[in-house]
Amino acid sequence: MFDRFRARMFNRGASRPSSRPAQILSSLALKPGANVADYGSGGGYFALHFAKEVGPQGKIYAIDINPAFLSFIRESAASSGLNNIETVPVPDIESRIPPISLDLIFCRDVYHHLSDRISLFMSLSSYLKPEGRVAIIDWLPDASRFFGPPAGHRTAPEAIIKEMEAAGFQVLERPDFLPRQSFTIFKLR
Repeated sequence: MFDRFRARMFNRGASRPSSRPAQILSSLALKPGANVADYGSGGGYFALHFAKEVGPQGKIYAIDINPAFLSFIRESAASSGLNNIETVPVPDIESRIPPISLDLIFCRDVYHHLSDRISLFMSLSSYLKPEGRVAIIDWLPDASRFFGPPAGHRTAPEAIIKEMEAAGFQVLERPDFLPRQSFTIFKLR
């Protein structure tokens, strides 16, 4: 019950105008038929929008560690008539996502929770198509303490870039329209 409430709260936060969801979606420029992994999908706000953008020929993998969030996403997808979302528990990624199949890996407000990020993204790179991208949005350390998580749940964009470079990626783009978060899009080197 509490996790369902949290899933709804995550979606409410993602949908706020100050979160700029339409600009995020526009920046990602997903095409019909694309395959996307929403890593740390929470309540699935972006997974559901991605599913609409890529259409029935595309596939969305909503990945999370919390089974209740994944259940919430399955129910939301069913009630929206979306058949192109597959929920994937974190331990099952290897068996559920084909290698070299993803056009985008999307991580919003989850990067700071991940451990051994360099190894994780080195591993995740095997699921990307050669032209695939990774988009990471995370809270800026110096953003107002009145908005967002506590200091320990924020990552400096320079640290994200350094770790992603160590994992074999390079910066493709750094959209700068988010007032309290960094947004960096990477590609394989």
